[in-house]
Amino acid sequence: MALNPEMRASDADRDRVAAALREHCAQGRIDVEELNERLEGVYSAKTLGDLGKVTEDLPEEDLYELPVPSWRQSTPARGMGGGLARLNFRAGWATYAGVNLVCIVIWLLTAVSSGVWYPWWIWVAGPWGAVMLAGQAFGARGDRR
Repeated sequence: MALNPEMRASDADRDRVAAALREHCAQGRIDVEELNERLEGVYSAKTLGDLGKVTEDLPEEDLYELPVPSWRQSTPARGMGGGLARLNFRAGWATYAGVNLVCIVIWLLTAVSSGVWYPWWIWVAGPWGAVMLAGQAFGARGDRR
């Protein structure tokens, strides 16, 4: 819904435009003298149309901070063999190995000190390993066309 330019401006509207002007000054679009002139116009504005005239030559959004469209982002070449997926699997397996190594060391220390040799670390290694294997076997195929 477009705002009616004849609608009366509120203090919040004026503050929002003043903050935007200060940001434009900080980014170098306008200098301090022009900022002060425009701020006078902002605080004397009665309608939304008057506020719009103060900022009509300035962008509403900083074009450099907008997200990059998905079609402009670089995509890996199809002939690369899924290098990114392979790197993600390596990181996953490295994490899996590290966590399980810590679990086994804790298990050995507690088993030696208490005499209870129940291999509880299997409940960490087994399901997590099954998920990792399933992901490696079936997960990377979704990227292929």
